Amino acid sequence: MRIRRCAHLLLEPHDVVSVDLAALVRGSMATRVQPRWLARAAHQREPVEVDAEDMRVLGSIGAGTWMECPVGTPDAAIIAGLLEKGLLLSDDPAHRLACQGDEQLREGHWWTPMAVAHAHSRWGGVDSVTDMHARGLDTAAGLRRMFGPPPAAVHARPGHYQGLPLQEQTGFDALLAQRSTCRNFDTARHLPLPLLAQLLQRTVMAHAQVEVDADAVFLKKNVPSGGGLHATDVFLLVQRVQDLVPGLYHYHPVQHALLRLPSPAAADLPALSRRLLSGQQWFADAAVLLVLAPRFERSFWKYRDHSKAYRALVLDTGHIAQAVQTCATEAGLGAFITAAINEADVDAAFGLDGTGQGAVAVCGVGWRAAVRQTAEFDPPRVPQPA
Repeated sequence: MRIRRCAHLLLEPHDVVSVDLAALVRGSMATRVQPRWLARAAHQREPVEVDAEDMRVLGSIGAGTWMECPVGTPDAAIIAGLLEKGLLLSDDPAHRLACQGDEQLREGHWWTPMAVAHAHSRWGGVDSVTDMHARGLDTAAGLRRMFGPPPAAVHARPGHYQGLPLQEQTGFDALLAQRSTCRNFDTARHLPLPLLAQLLQRTVMAHAQVEVDADAVFLKKNVPSGGGLHATDVFLLVQRVQDLVPGLYHYHPVQHALLRLPSPAAADLPALSRRLLSGQQWFADAAVLLVLAPRFERSFWKYRDHSKAYRALVLDTGHIAQAVQTCATEAGLGAFITAAINEADVDAAFGLDGTGQGAVAVCGVGWRAAVRQTAEFDPPRVPQPA
């Protein structure tokens, strides 16, 4: 059997603090700190604990080439334990899944710190709203009470600020002032299909193609993208759109067309929407959810093992989200963008692996409800359309 270390691995110091019972019996309050080390591998979703001997052996085995597994040596038991933890890999069929996950990351040209951060920051089955409510962190007053005052809204630097002339406002300024995050959607009103088509056409449709070669095509869209790669796909969860069957879809930016994917029953879509949005029921009622899912493999084709590649993809999703917000506002729709999503559940729903491609954020659009049951952070003194 041959072995090697996994390609993307970080070690994290983690202190476990406990009450010193002996000191408590003596009448004094003391804590005991027990240092631990957690190993975070990018092909795994959870950290595993390691000790000094594990780290010593990990440091002695390379990640680049296979080596014969030592037999009958003092380290044999440690190596066996590291194989079970998935930190060492082997060509034995018993470790096939770990090897496949590691190999996909190697071929995807991930930068190790971001590969680990991406893998270990993904949520699955999290209800963030219930958690915030239980901790009293679902209101600004609750946050202030728990954490104290936030840093100042504006950090002025020492010196004299030169005032800038205010310019006469145009219709575009009025449009920008109308933009807000909608938390109250009309669940009885359907979105016209042409309006959804227009939104996609203005934001993520490819308006031109540049063909460098038959197998090297670059798209031109109305939003900027790192390296001009436009690696972010849009998937849709459609709940209320006229002439469109409720369900899950993939948007083709060149054909300007939707492909219906295997979907749950329409009656199950509201629960799925809420689960994907980590319990944010005020967003789950949107007529359409737009899942922004970068194809990491396309971006990392150019930016191989690059420290800025993942950041550029996150910026790409922000550019798309801002365009969606502006275009939705112009059309009289409510819209939102959130990164508080259950990425693992989103990826599973749309058939994504999370490594070659995975969800980063979700936008939503729909008609605003006439009654605001959930507080919204609208711009001040600007009436919002019903």
